[in-house]
Amino acid sequence: MPSERLPEAGRPGAELLDELAGLRGADLPVRGGQVTAYVYDTGREAVHDLAATAYQEMLEVNCLDPTAFPSIVALERQIVGWVADKLGGGTGIFTSGGTESIMLAVKAARDARQVEGTPQLVLPATAHPAFHKAAHYLGLEVVHVPVDDAFRADPAATAAALTPRTVLVVASAPSYPQGVMDPVPEIASIAASAGVPCHVDACVGGWVLPWLRDAGRDVPPFDLSVPGVTSLSCDLHKYGYSPKGASVVLFADESLRRRAYFASAEWPGYTVINAGVQSSKSAGPLGAAWATLMAVGAGGYRDLAESAMAAAERLAAGVAGIPGLRVLGEPAAPLVAVASTDPALDVFVVADEARARGWFFQPQLSYQGIPPNLHFTLTGVSDVDALLAALADAVKAARAAGPPDVPSGLVDALAGLDLDSLDDAGFAGLLASVGVDLAGGAEPEMAMVNAILDALPPTTREALLIRFLSALYT
Repeated sequence: MPSERLPEAGRPGAELLDELAGLRGADLPVRGGQVTAYVYDTGREAVHDLAATAYQEMLEVNCLDPTAFPSIVALERQIVGWVADKLGGGTGIFTSGGTESIMLAVKAARDARQVEGTPQLVLPATAHPAFHKAAHYLGLEVVHVPVDDAFRADPAATAAALTPRTVLVVASAPSYPQGVMDPVPEIASIAASAGVPCHVDACVGGWVLPWLRDAGRDVPPFDLSVPGVTSLSCDLHKYGYSPKGASVVLFADESLRRRAYFASAEWPGYTVINAGVQSSKSAGPLGAAWATLMAVGAGGYRDLAESAMAAAERLAAGVAGIPGLRVLGEPAAPLVAVASTDPALDVFVVADEARARGWFFQPQLSYQGIPPNLHFTLTGVSDVDALLAALADAVKAARAAGPPDVPSGLVDALAGLDLDSLDDAGFAGLLASVGVDLAGGAEPEMAMVNAILDALPPTTREALLIRFLSALYT
């Protein structure tokens, strides 16, 4: 049991590093391609080592004041310039990740377009939850637009959703769940005709799609060169392969970028002016992103993009040969979603069986008619043959095990449960009753939990997930 009190005397560094290594032993591996979400591996150890060194070089530099540390201005100008050069121009801000990039884009649009009443954010059902988070933090109302049978945002529904209170329309390039491109030119044109800004979420695709186009692939228009697109987000810690957190939000013009900034003079202390959500933050990610981009170079990114996309295509072709599985949509980036066609084959059980075999396949719950599925993010180091073998083996085991046996009445009981009546210890006990022991340290079997969540409405899922997080950290 870890101590709850800080030691009086400092402990030796080597001992602490050993303890950190021990704690990391339970983590998913960040190299090798067996984790098909969250991490991006170039397979180039020299690049990763360089990024770590650059991160350390800039670790103690504070991005709070660019006049005190002009190095951050020089590095950010270069990075934003490189991203703008590949994504249709404009100007931008280096951020800590896609959520911050999206938050700033939403803030800029809200402040640029004053409306009476609560501002509205129009986005497809497949848009990233970061937009919901931004709306929650910034006081906007989310208006959902349905997607078609190919999981693409519906332009006609987008047009119908616009009101005098709409301050931003969103399209994805691609959407994360199925890797499918929304019809950006059509949606941007609709937004422009209404005088409304349009943001393209290219967080996952922004630094792979242009390199795929350079390699000769047919990539639909999606960036700031598309008329009507006013902002775009692109994560460099995804297919830019930079350490977390590194992202860029681009704006079509400087005036919109200024709307993303925050300044305050309502106090007697130092001058407060922030380009991003955070004030003090390390320049480590900035230095690491700069070093990674410079070390990989344009040719390296073309090679990495092409090898990642080829891996995704091999995976999709291989899935077609596994009975009971199908790929959802037609991925335009190296993202593949796999669903079950057999009621006796539960994808959540497949995920657990894969985890037991050393692989992580990311479960995705059903939503608005989209079935539950497994998400795969492919990179250039993905060993598709090994992945397909693991998937086939997990499918065989999951078919033999059958779907989770959810206790009768449990879903209805959870839907009607007064969560405020339970403290975190009581909620942890409830989780233990369905096989998730937060205190035991064992790897939980999540199929039952995911099956229960999948049967609940989104608002109840959210409430339960918040309680799970609270109990996890208690």
